[in-house]
Amino acid sequence: MTLKECKKEEKVDREFQKKFKFEGSINVLTQMMVDPAATEKRGGGKNLPLRRGEILDVIQFTNQEQILCRNSQRRCKSVGVEALPT
Repeated sequence: MTLKECKKEEKVDREFQKKFKFEGSINVLTQMMVDPAATEKRGGGKNLPLRRGEILDVIQFTNQEQILCRNSQRRCKSVGVEALPT
């Protein structure tokens, strides 16, 4: 990675920590694939846009209905558990 890319990733991580009041380092717990049969969602607000078959990094299981995830563009937002297979 170049220095510019590294600084950009650090900035995105700091913004994530500020937005979600997340303390400590960001650790990926696991990776999950969006259900291929699920409908695609545009996202917005605190929800991540979803595409069928997309691989998401799970950062935190927030509650029974939401999971904090990061997509391939390093956007971090919540995802409903109905979109992810169990």
